[in-house]
Amino acid sequence: MRITGAEALVRALEAEGVETVFGYPGAVLLPIYDALYDSKQIRHVLVRHEQGAAHAADGFARVSGKTGVVIATSGPGAANTVTGIANAYMDSIPIVVFTGQVAMNVVGTDAFQECDITGMTIPITKHNYLVKDAADLPEVIKEAFHIASTGRPGPVLVDVPVTTAKGEVDFRYPDSVSLRGYKPTYRGHAKQVKQAAQLIAKARKPLLYIGGGVTSSGAAKEVKELAELMQLPVTATLMGKGAFPEDHHLFVGMPGMHGAKYTNYAITETDLLVAVGVRFDDRVTGKLASFASKAKVVHVDIDPAEIGKNKPVDVPIVGDARNVLAAILAELRKSGAEPRTEAWWKVIDDWRRRYPLHYEHGDGSVLMPQHVIERVDALTAGRDRVVVTDVGQHQMWAAQYVKVRTPRTWVSSGGLGTMGFSLPAAIGAKAGRPDALVVDVVGDGSLQMTLQEMATAASHGIAVKLVLFNNGFLGMVRQWQDLFYGKRYSGTVLPQDTPDYVALAKAFGWHAERVDAPDALDGALGRAFDADGSALVECRVAREELVYPMVNPGGSIDEMLGGIPGGPVSEMLDDETLKEVWE
Repeated sequence: MRITGAEALVRALEAEGVETVFGYPGAVLLPIYDALYDSKQIRHVLVRHEQGAAHAADGFARVSGKTGVVIATSGPGAANTVTGIANAYMDSIPIVVFTGQVAMNVVGTDAFQECDITGMTIPITKHNYLVKDAADLPEVIKEAFHIASTGRPGPVLVDVPVTTAKGEVDFRYPDSVSLRGYKPTYRGHAKQVKQAAQLIAKARKPLLYIGGGVTSSGAAKEVKELAELMQLPVTATLMGKGAFPEDHHLFVGMPGMHGAKYTNYAITETDLLVAVGVRFDDRVTGKLASFASKAKVVHVDIDPAEIGKNKPVDVPIVGDARNVLAAILAELRKSGAEPRTEAWWKVIDDWRRRYPLHYEHGDGSVLMPQHVIERVDALTAGRDRVVVTDVGQHQMWAAQYVKVRTPRTWVSSGGLGTMGFSLPAAIGAKAGRPDALVVDVVGDGSLQMTLQEMATAASHGIAVKLVLFNNGFLGMVRQWQDLFYGKRYSGTVLPQDTPDYVALAKAFGWHAERVDAPDALDGALGRAFDADGSALVECRVAREELVYPMVNPGGSIDEMLGGIPGGPVSEMLDDETLKEVWE
């Protein structure tokens, strides 16, 4: 039976098990939307901007482990997805973006709402397609989902001209796909696995450094087994939060620019850095020459391009994190290896005691942003929750003070640092985990970039909870101006009352409250979290509070501004007590 290309596209989505798509229609998409109208399986979430669709699909993918799906029309609709596609690309998130395109006979003529979206997205997709013939759609869609979700995950774009959508095809969906030149390596080389195990067994000051690749591969169980078997300290990047339980005694925090001092000291002094599913991002490493400079480095990653890209590696292992860690565990158990980290833990625990994350609580009249995060964490800790953040100071405070215990319950824009990400991502997360409490920690600058998606949440009954940090500034940019530009606040001041966020949220049908004092915080948060629908709590926080500790851009990570006073790690090791433990 012959069907249209549009019908074939919808059937292909159904065959892939897709139940939710995020989109915005347009003229060239009408054949697809008409076919979508008849689907009993697929729920369409009408966003208010195509960037929101891409971020929502991204959030959906992060919490569900499935591939997110976007549909956007040609021209401006397709172009509006670019930021969201780039965000997913930088964070290795699997999404498939379907864009409408003008008729094939006018492609290249600057027709109305034509843009070369495949050309525009070459650098920010794993692959993309312009489908000229309806007969190619089933195979292309099968390939798109395969590429997006295998190897190092990432976005794939499929551009569908209206003539393709209207064309006819004998529909048969492929059972499998085989692509020449695309054969991800899933099992690490046996010799290198053995070398890694031997180094771990011998190390006196090892550190397990994990990132988003651990979550993508489902390797959290293996990470925990390895850490516990060899008593390894574990540090997790912003993207790796949740891949190891952060209330576990082996967890030593987030590294890098706003990491805890004890975390960065541990990296500086480690003699073996076991890096799994990370890319040695500059916000983690600071000055590369001094990052883990005393350590041998084992790097496990499924993407061979990442190994040695930024940091020289002693034992490179290309493979899926879960498989490689399982193989390392098997080698360690076979050899009877035992932990040698008792002295190392005495040093780290001493650093943790001396240099905990710290802020001034004030006299109780001012709402401190760190306190807000602590209360959000405490009030939701026992619930099935997902914490989503936007980008800026509030993101770093959340990363410091929210204890994430399980994978896929932390959603944040890492590599691209996209302001406006969190609200649509929270909507996508709630669609992907409908039974979870989804809390979005967002700043006043960030919210204003995508606040139209409050209408999406309301109209679709997707209940998200926003904790809004309103300090009347573009906070992180202002922080840099404060520290490095002589407090010249050029372009970073936002009127705190424009808009009136409580009135705005209520206009969208949300529950909304404003808090400006600590004693009112728990009540407002509790009412918001228990509300039937979406809710916003606007927190008027201390306006000029800075995120500390902080590493100077390009500086060594053991030389940090703020927090409890303490110099470079070399000075810490001059302490007689530590020297005795070390020896």
